[in-house]
Amino acid sequence: MDQKVAIVTGGSRGIGRAIALRLAARGVDVVVAARNLSGPRYGEQLTAATVPDEIRALGRRSLGFEGDLCTREIAHALVRRTLDEFGRIDILVNNAGGALSPVERSMASQVPDEDIQYMLRLNLLSAVYCCQETLPSMRERGSGSIVNISSRAALDPSQRQGRLTAYGIAKTAMNQYTRFLAQDVGPDNIRVNCVAPGAIATARIMQSAKSRGISTDSDLQNIPLRRFGTAEEVAGVVEFFASDASAYVTGQCLSGCGRSLLTPS
Repeated sequence: MDQKVAIVTGGSRGIGRAIALRLAARGVDVVVAARNLSGPRYGEQLTAATVPDEIRALGRRSLGFEGDLCTREIAHALVRRTLDEFGRIDILVNNAGGALSPVERSMASQVPDEDIQYMLRLNLLSAVYCCQETLPSMRERGSGSIVNISSRAALDPSQRQGRLTAYGIAKTAMNQYTRFLAQDVGPDNIRVNCVAPGAIATARIMQSAKSRGISTDSDLQNIPLRRFGTAEEVAGVVEFFASDASAYVTGQCLSGCGRSLLTPS
């Protein structure tokens, strides 16, 4: 992976930061995209002022990009800036997103239009825009790896007792988009895969877990490994999909959930 160039969206903290640092440690130059590179950390401690600064401290080149990827124009600007700076894009990790709509109104029978629209923009369309804007460059080079970040919520509604409907719908669509896109761009030697994390103990999740009923003690009892996952463990799966270790793998969704889902696909 040495000398390759990656874009990691939602890379300013949590899982995105772990992915960016893991790729940098493997010799990848990383563009870190986020709405706010110096935004709230929820107690997460960085070793430098921003994630791009952390990457530079590892000896790799890095670029920070701030913008809302829910609009195609910003996705286009991100890709254009990356190509102007580095001349290529080998890896795209679509990590931007989250279950950020109100959980108390998230049941399927009551979820309002605005929450569905917001979750689709944030968790699906942002990835679609980034993929479509990146693919011309990958096709021109005849290679590339796209890794989308989905969620356990897309694989089994019972995991949240039917809550987080809009988020689950958006991430389910992400899984299917991954499969359709893999079929589309496979002949161009571009691979597209998906990671569906389960309960991951990021600083943000653990700070809001109790109030949102997420990553509770009862959840822990349903995980055979009897612990929550870490952002670094998700990053390890992304590293596999991004590298030549998975050169003959495409269109797959891997559930990183500590086996809390027994039939994830």
